[in-house]
Amino acid sequence: MNETTTTKEPKILILATLSGGYAGADYVGQQHLNYSTNTSILPVRCPSMFSTEFYIKAFEKGIDGIIVMYSGTDSPFKGGPERTAVMVDQTYKKMGELGINIKRLKLAAICTVCKKPFLKQVNEMNETLNEIGFVQDELADQGKDK
Repeated sequence: MNETTTTKEPKILILATLSGGYAGADYVGQQHLNYSTNTSILPVRCPSMFSTEFYIKAFEKGIDGIIVMYSGTDSPFKGGPERTAVMVDQTYKKMGELGINIKRLKLAAICTVCKKPFLKQVNEMNETLNEIGFVQDELADQGKDK
């Protein structure tokens, strides 16, 4: 009888702008390059449309890491990069208050043909999550401290 062992992998959500991160992810696929299967990509127009609560709820639901892949100042949405940076800063503060490691959230500039930076961000997030563990464990530990 064969025994199959499954190892739990951390879950990574990528919020990828259509004008940058998503196009970069698509380029990685066109080049037939591989990255971790524990990664889900959500194409978005502008990540500033997501509130701090969105990120916190995602962590509470078991997303271990979130990478916001933005095209940076090349964004077609006026003020979008600045609003996104403010939202990420506010989220870091809220994460700190809740005892969620801020390394779980990263803002990265990814262009339409940035295959190496895209892969680097995914690999670095996986390395970080392997170091700090699962968010559910972190949240459970915070509950014990109360």
